[in-house]
Amino acid sequence: MDLATLKALKPTEYSEAADGYRSTSDMASAAKDRIENQIAVAMRNSLKGEAATAAINQLTELSKNFHYIQVECGLVSTALEAFSYEVGAAKSKLDAALGGARAAQLTVNADGSITYPAGGEKAEDGKIPDGGTVSGLTDGTAAAIGRQSANFDPNPNHRLAQDYADQIAAALKEATEADEKWAPKLRALKADDDLTVSDEDWADTSSDTSGVKEAGKKYLDSLPHPPKDGSPEENAEWWMGLDAEQQAAWISMRPDSVGALDGLPAAVRDEANRIVFDETRATMQTELDSIPKPPANEWTWITVGGYPSKVHTDEWMDWSREYGDRSEQLTQHLKGMQYIQDRFDRTGEGGLPEAYLLGFDPVGLDDGKIIMANGNPDFADHVAVYVPGTYAGLEKIGENDTHGDLGRGETLWAESSKLAPSQKVSTITWLDYNTPDHLVPEATSGSRAEEGGPRLYDFLQGSRAAHEDASGNAAHTTVIGHSYGSTVVGVSAQSGSWNDSEAVDDYMFAGSPGVQADHAADLGVGADHVWAMGGPGDDQVVRQGGRVMGLGDNLTIPTDESFGGNIMKSDSDGHSGFWDSDGHKASLSLENQARVITGRYGDVVLED
Repeated sequence: MDLATLKALKPTEYSEAADGYRSTSDMASAAKDRIENQIAVAMRNSLKGEAATAAINQLTELSKNFHYIQVECGLVSTALEAFSYEVGAAKSKLDAALGGARAAQLTVNADGSITYPAGGEKAEDGKIPDGGTVSGLTDGTAAAIGRQSANFDPNPNHRLAQDYADQIAAALKEATEADEKWAPKLRALKADDDLTVSDEDWADTSSDTSGVKEAGKKYLDSLPHPPKDGSPEENAEWWMGLDAEQQAAWISMRPDSVGALDGLPAAVRDEANRIVFDETRATMQTELDSIPKPPANEWTWITVGGYPSKVHTDEWMDWSREYGDRSEQLTQHLKGMQYIQDRFDRTGEGGLPEAYLLGFDPVGLDDGKIIMANGNPDFADHVAVYVPGTYAGLEKIGENDTHGDLGRGETLWAESSKLAPSQKVSTITWLDYNTPDHLVPEATSGSRAEEGGPRLYDFLQGSRAAHEDASGNAAHTTVIGHSYGSTVVGVSAQSGSWNDSEAVDDYMFAGSPGVQADHAADLGVGADHVWAMGGPGDDQVVRQGGRVMGLGDNLTIPTDESFGGNIMKSDSDGHSGFWDSDGHKASLSLENQARVITGRYGDVVLED
């Protein structure tokens, strides 16, 4: 970039263009939300048949297109803001150097060199030291030699000219580097000229996001950063202190970080996590598609000791050694992500509210991280947080419809909403800890609960902070722990300081092997707000096994009278039957949970 170009450059024009792209991104986001949460919902509830299904499928694809536009325009906006910031900084340096040169009565030439006049004290021959012309130097060694030469010159104008020439050269170099860096990045943010947003397009968006993040590090570093190891309240304060441009930059360049921050609004975390979700899903699907299909001839027969034996073929074994493990990993991750997408697509069915993806990492904490809300918890009157137990994981999160961990959250929402039709209910499936994969030894130890409990505590504090920022008051919050999840909840309840327990109003435990506490009163909400149920068909191996292994302090578990909480009556026919419903009538176990969630304590049926 030459001197004339940088002098004439107006960085604000690029910032204004960024505003335009950001507005387009916002419009695309609004269109996506309207399609998903209004138009498609209305069609699902009023139209049936093949034509209606086909139309809804087309709307789903259109919604995905708008989401793609939202993300790509957001990236373009952030890239333009970053370019404006970098070239603006160079322009400011140039303007300062030009102003200084003019004040010193130096002449700046078209190529950036500076001509300085004669000046200084007369020499012995009566002459004033001659003037001259110097060019700017940006190489460290050359610049040092240039300054040294200027210092030896008795003409003081020489040193001034060299300093300003160096400043001009540095400004031009910075502007040139910014231009050369951002021009290809912006050219890359160009979609295919077709109407289909494919997995390849989303995978390319993931690459675009990484590219903009890497190139825009200087710009991102200039923005206020979230507090290191900040509390949910501090995170919320940081986010609210950002302007729209800064918030958009963080979502575009670091959606993974924004989506994971406790204390931020649910809508913000959802927007960031959906970017991560779509990009990750497409990248994994593209990788899986690139893996050669396994050989069709998987099995063959050989004779060993006179008897035929069925064994894998050599071709299949070669494929398995090279691709098998990765293919299986990708398949399982994508299976779990399809469960999440299915939940997005079910919005409106049976009145099911919009889903909010509050946390997502397909490979985090071993089994994957997923936090999904039915309805916006920031504006709900009643919030219930359900924590799954042993064997839970992303690849199983939506199995068996309502019996899966996502389905249980939906079932709790539906039953609770029936009991409080004039109030807003939000139910959250919280899977953000390393769940035990086996009963022995993982589920018999409290170590995973001790690791996950504080994280649940932070999430609950963040949920309370976000709700109070959005609504000005607190929601009635119930935390439900199933099986080993109850142990996590128990540790969470005893994390932080005693006064912080106000983030939760009620604790409820189903099939609990112990909560790392002697008494209900130890959980900080009062014994009368602690609820437990086991049920006649509940798996005694889990509850009594937890007692023996010490998951409950002093061999005490929540369904013991000595624990001191409310023991609810349950009709569960097994360890996982607490959310059963025949589609018309909820089980007593489910009804009791909904009564606690909505604060109808007097209707809860207790054990005799």
